[in-house]
Amino acid sequence: MLKRPFDKSKLPSRHVTEGPERAPHRSYYYAMGMTEEEIHQPLVGVATCWNEAAPCNIALNRQAQAVKMGVKQAFGTPREFTTITVTDGIAMGHEGMRSSLASREAIADTVELTMRGHSYDAIVGLAGCDKSLPGMMMAMVRLNVPSVFIYGGSILPGRAPQVDEIPDDFRSRDLTVQDMFEAVGRHQNDQMSDAALDMLERVACPSAGACGGQFTANTMACVSEAIGLALFNSSGMPAPYESRDQYGEASGRAVMDLVENGIRARHIVTREALENAARVVACTGGSTNAGLHMPAIAHEAGIEFFLDDVCEIFRDTPYFVDLKPGGQYVAKDLYEAGGVPVVMNELRKAGLIHEDCMTASGYSVGEELDKVTRKADGKVIYSIETPITKTGGVVGLKGNLAPQGAIVKVAGISAEDQVFTGPARVFECEEDAFAAVKAREYEEGEVIVIRNEGPAGGPGMREMLATTAALSGQGMGKKVALITDGRFSGATRGFCVGHVGPEAAHGGPIALLKNGDMITIDAVSGVLSVDLSDEELDTRKKAWSGPRETIYASGALWKYAQLVGETYKGAVTHPGAEKEKHVYADI
Repeated sequence: MLKRPFDKSKLPSRHVTEGPERAPHRSYYYAMGMTEEEIHQPLVGVATCWNEAAPCNIALNRQAQAVKMGVKQAFGTPREFTTITVTDGIAMGHEGMRSSLASREAIADTVELTMRGHSYDAIVGLAGCDKSLPGMMMAMVRLNVPSVFIYGGSILPGRAPQVDEIPDDFRSRDLTVQDMFEAVGRHQNDQMSDAALDMLERVACPSAGACGGQFTANTMACVSEAIGLALFNSSGMPAPYESRDQYGEASGRAVMDLVENGIRARHIVTREALENAARVVACTGGSTNAGLHMPAIAHEAGIEFFLDDVCEIFRDTPYFVDLKPGGQYVAKDLYEAGGVPVVMNELRKAGLIHEDCMTASGYSVGEELDKVTRKADGKVIYSIETPITKTGGVVGLKGNLAPQGAIVKVAGISAEDQVFTGPARVFECEEDAFAAVKAREYEEGEVIVIRNEGPAGGPGMREMLATTAALSGQGMGKKVALITDGRFSGATRGFCVGHVGPEAAHGGPIALLKNGDMITIDAVSGVLSVDLSDEELDTRKKAWSGPRETIYASGALWKYAQLVGETYKGAVTHPGAEKEKHVYADI
């Protein structure tokens, strides 16, 4: 490859590498073994969320080396750095989960600050666990530099020992961490022994990589391809496959092409690209958390793309990819069936894809899809003409209980089970609800309400996987419903409504509920309502004593609670591109 000339006069790194006055800066680069040639090439941030907290991120530092090779091959100079991650599988079910959503903002902020502080010209970002994917993409769009995203890959599926102590249904399927949360419910219900639980926990997660079903990490990995920030098919290959290095190298080369051609993140992340991404979430039965993260990514570009907009797309998109938790298969199976490109080609057949959107490869979505030769296998990826259901796997709800909206995952739930009316059983926090579920202090037919778990009120908008998994483990997943101003894990099963807004801390109607109030959840019509008149709700609002006091009166979570905005807008903490007075890439 011929060395290509890059004009640094308009690149941010000129501020640290060019001219006599930058001799002190260059002395630092020489101290790290860089050559004169490397110093004067474009500087590319290679950002990872590597840590030793969980398998999701453990392989990212190795994968980053492949990215750096690709950057070097294309005459760029990679500069590796790391940021934080909070891994939901470890944080789940206790106070640690309050740090999860706040970590998304911290990731975006720290990547921004690192890029700004060192005047890097472009970024390749690697992420593995739930919030690290949108956090990294938010930083790319905020900075508006040439950007390529790469997912660290999913975990391999686990298999249970074929022994009598383990229930048949656990022995006969691929295992994910979701199964472990549900196994806890079985154990609490005296339907699984200590020995069986012990055996399962040792085999459910057999490798590096993020949770294997279409939970939040894999959902947002699919979004990264569909939105155009990741190279097509780069997200599917499991983390342990060393052949992932080819995607790492290709991503490093691709970002240098973007630098040369002046293609930035906001050329890629447009309203149409966001709509493409929402289509892919819908047809794969993806995580409800996408309804939180896509508006947050849009916010960084100054695009109004709120929960309503996401749900409108969900409403008329067929669901045709059979993935856990609503279906049978895991991310490895989707990859082997052809991955996101095959899924998008099915959407394209129905005219549901904007083909002119730019991608990180420098080619449009349509041009990339023209290269795809594989067809839907009819097992993991159904044909769009014969979908699993005719509407998406995720549904938006509104009504007098959720004026700003709410969201529910219906993938795997039959149409007759998508309408539920029952009396409220109200809990003031997740711990109270989990204790009641564990003690079976609830009745079949009730709507369990968990409030004060929103972004500001929690603080941190925790996920309720421990509670919902315990209900499923007790065989009650279809016999009760659950609503919350908090979130649900992408691994959640059952009729569970999250993101109810306004949240309780902001005086939303969920704050005013009492035990016995009759609640209707109608996912067919898109309604979430309580059988109370406007007058009664007004009376209760006047008598409301205000937000519940939390123990977080200082530190990061206090700061997050002060800054965070409404859930339907993505729970963001700054004004976004609409208010910006400069773009980093143009400094």
